[in-house]
Amino acid sequence: MFRRTATACFTMLCIASAIRTQALADDFYAGRTISMSTHTAPGGGYDTLLRMMARHYGKHIPGNPSILVLNMPGAGSLTAFNHAAKSAPQDGTFLTLVGQGLVVHEPTGQPGLQASLGSFKWIGNFSQAPNVTAVWHTSPTKTIEDAKRRDVIVGSTGAGSPDGQIPTVYNALLGTRFKVVYGYAGGGPLNLAMERGEIEGRGTNTWPSYKATMARAVQDKQLVPLIQIGMKKDNDLPDVPLLLDLVKGDAVKEPIARFLSLSTAISRPLAAPPGVPDARVEILRRAFDATVKDNDFITEARRLQIDLDPMTGEEVQSAIVQILATPKDVIERTKAALEGTAR
Repeated sequence: MFRRTATACFTMLCIASAIRTQALADDFYAGRTISMSTHTAPGGGYDTLLRMMARHYGKHIPGNPSILVLNMPGAGSLTAFNHAAKSAPQDGTFLTLVGQGLVVHEPTGQPGLQASLGSFKWIGNFSQAPNVTAVWHTSPTKTIEDAKRRDVIVGSTGAGSPDGQIPTVYNALLGTRFKVVYGYAGGGPLNLAMERGEIEGRGTNTWPSYKATMARAVQDKQLVPLIQIGMKKDNDLPDVPLLLDLVKGDAVKEPIARFLSLSTAISRPLAAPPGVPDARVEILRRAFDATVKDNDFITEARRLQIDLDPMTGEEVQSAIVQILATPKDVIERTKAALEGTAR
């Protein structure tokens, strides 16, 4: 009898605690606005994805807060990241869609980060899509082998972004001749520059992002994909070579490609600043999980041609820990590749 009574009391306490936690969550987010930043200008793939998220995320958060999207381009995504780390609210009302290149930026010891990736509270990742280097159909370059025989001018938002880093890695590991032009404000300006012939292509971008922002060009085969980097090929591009396949068996190059490919798999990660309380991180993570399973969200993603392959916040957090723990010798060889000196 005593045991049954104790068990019943414990159960009631757990229920009461859960109700109280839910009430506190409702009280906190009710009437508030959550700001979500992206490091790109309006019109690019990150911006399109985040604005779509903003239309659905709030209904899955207790209290149903409003969602505001902020564009913070600059310094190859460092501006947005450092703002989240040092200047943004640390109470769960500010999130940032982290630039993919920063997942490589920190472990390779590159400057500019004002906080560690490991200190952020990761909410989820929208996509594990590989990155694809593509050129406009007017470019004489049609294959990755062509890119080994001639200079190919590609555009980038900054030296710390994937569209600046990855072509340099290809030059180092494969002997390609990509020439990177830096300083574009985001995906939209890069697409326009490519269409008007200012550059031949983009340093890299996910294929779903190309499809979302250049749907007609993809449909009409005006984009020519040359190579992709990630742990698996995009379903639409079975014949486009994967970096890992091109260096398979090379004792020096394959570990570099594997490290970069693992990092690339964290393609569109959403994070909260370091100081956000764990209880609110839990709320934001579960809301993310619910949003990416929401039928309305999935339907809109299909309409916008945004492919989803999400990871939970816990999975992203674990992957970040693994990436930051990469052996030093692999990191040193990766740094050389990023600097264009590994052969």
